[in-house]
Amino acid sequence: MKFDSQTYLLTDKGKFGNITLIIGIIGLILSAVGWFTDSKQFYHSYLVSFVFWVSIALGGLFFVMLHHLVNANWSVVLRRFGESMMMTLPFMGLLFIPIIIGVGELFHWSDTELVANDHLLQDKAGYLNYTFFTIRAVVYFLIWTGLALMLNRISMKQNISANFEQIKKFRIISAPGMILFALTLTFASFDWLMSLDAHWYSTIFGVYVFAGAFLAMLCLTSFLIIRLQNNGVLTKAITKEHYHDLGKLIFAFIIFWGYMAFSQYFLIWYGNIPEETIWFLHRWEGSWKIISLIIVFGHFVIPFFVLFPQTIKRNKIVMTVITLWILVMHWIDIYWLVMPSLSHHGVHLSWIDLVAFIGIGGIFLYLFWRFFTQHPLVPINDPNLKKSINTVS
Repeated sequence: MKFDSQTYLLTDKGKFGNITLIIGIIGLILSAVGWFTDSKQFYHSYLVSFVFWVSIALGGLFFVMLHHLVNANWSVVLRRFGESMMMTLPFMGLLFIPIIIGVGELFHWSDTELVANDHLLQDKAGYLNYTFFTIRAVVYFLIWTGLALMLNRISMKQNISANFEQIKKFRIISAPGMILFALTLTFASFDWLMSLDAHWYSTIFGVYVFAGAFLAMLCLTSFLIIRLQNNGVLTKAITKEHYHDLGKLIFAFIIFWGYMAFSQYFLIWYGNIPEETIWFLHRWEGSWKIISLIIVFGHFVIPFFVLFPQTIKRNKIVMTVITLWILVMHWIDIYWLVMPSLSHHGVHLSWIDLVAFIGIGGIFLYLFWRFFTQHPLVPINDPNLKKSINTVS
């Protein structure tokens, strides 16, 4: 891997892209084998992995729109990471096809006989049905893809020549885009995760999913920056000040995620309505109780105290470990949301969980690396680039 610090281009991209592509293809092939051996397990494992990776892509889209809306200076040098992640969304839409095929295995509201004997599911049938579910998924990905393509198109034009009209266009897209993002992510979380148990509902579930998604995106960005700098890339453009700012955002969203998780649990516990509490009771049975405790301490308590000191946020070694830790916790959190609908009384890990994860993850990372290395690694004509490089926390 060779980097030109004058043009901010990678003159030698290394083998990372080819390796991740090969791993992704092998993972998807093995996942297909898993489909033949145990289709129900495959669809649930695939859903966990898909939501994990698409949540990071959506976190990238949110990061880019937020950056443009608030006209941030410090995050200019980080913008390419968010842009490259969001540009995977059109391809993630293609990877959603197996979930559409597996609706009958994943969601009990798709069983016509079950719906016929369940008054609540009958009331929700106008929303929870295969046709409308598919249409909504297509709409979500069209909106996300449209926003990503429009923002990326302006960004690529900025590489050639900069003008203030581009900044205005960024904001014109990002302002309504943020509203569309909030609505689509909320309804997607209802469709793909909450409707796994169609009797249960939570009004803040979408915010809970968003908090975990953006936190995971920040952690992956921080981890990738450290790995790149260890290979001599962006060593002068990205400084400890940026690590500190990223660390503060990660710390803030650890708290925000924890607040959403606690609020959701506390209100349901306090209301004590059987159709609401049953969802948490399923996650307090057998070995699911252990996973629930792991999420409480691993996703909130431990990262909170690790990242509390200011100096830690500037320490590359600690940040490498804690960002990987949070990414693992994010996967466990999604696993905890999905898998009790398959294994009601305890955790049942499967080899399909692993191959689906590396299959979708390999393709995601390959696409990310392809978009990331096609152009300068920072927006070279952004009027705030110098301010970003010289930022002070």
